[in-house]
Amino acid sequence: MPEEPCQCPDCQRFYREHDRLIRESPTLRQQQELNWAALQSFRTLSGRVLEDLQKQHGSRRTADAAASKPAASGTPVPEESSDGIQQAIADLENINAHLFSIEALMERVFDVRVPEEIEQKFRELAGELAPDPLNVDRLRLNRLLHQTPDLPDRS
Repeated sequence: MPEEPCQCPDCQRFYREHDRLIRESPTLRQQQELNWAALQSFRTLSGRVLEDLQKQHGSRRTADAAASKPAASGTPVPEESSDGIQQAIADLENINAHLFSIEALMERVFDVRVPEEIEQKFRELAGELAPDPLNVDRLRLNRLLHQTPDLPDRS
C-alpha cells in the first residue's frame, strides 16, 4: 500500500508548485529552459548578496578588528553578530561554488535534444503526473472521493 503524501503546509505548497511546473512546462526543452533560468537567477541573486556582504563586512580580519572597536554609532559591534555574518558569508561562498558546479552539469543536460515524438510523450505524461487541479472532471472526482470540493489556493 503506498504511503500517503505529507499534508503539512510546506509539503502541500511544494506539491502544488511541483505540479504547476510540470503543467506549465511539459516538454524536455521547456524543463531545460526552466531549470537553466532558475539556476541562473539563483546564482545572480546569491552572488550579489555575497558581494554586498563582502563589501559591507570585508574579510574576517576586518570584521574581527571592527568587533573589538566601537561602531560608528558609538556602540560596540557584538562579536556573535560578526561571527554569524562571517558564517553566512562562508555559507554563501559554498553555495555559489556548488551553483557553478551545477551549472557545468546543466550545460550538458541543456545540450540534449529529442525528436518531436519524444516531446509529445513528455506532454502526455505531464498530463498524467500533474493534471490540472481546476479541471471540472478532476474537481468532480475529488468531491466524490473526499466529499469536499477542492478550492483553489487564494494566496
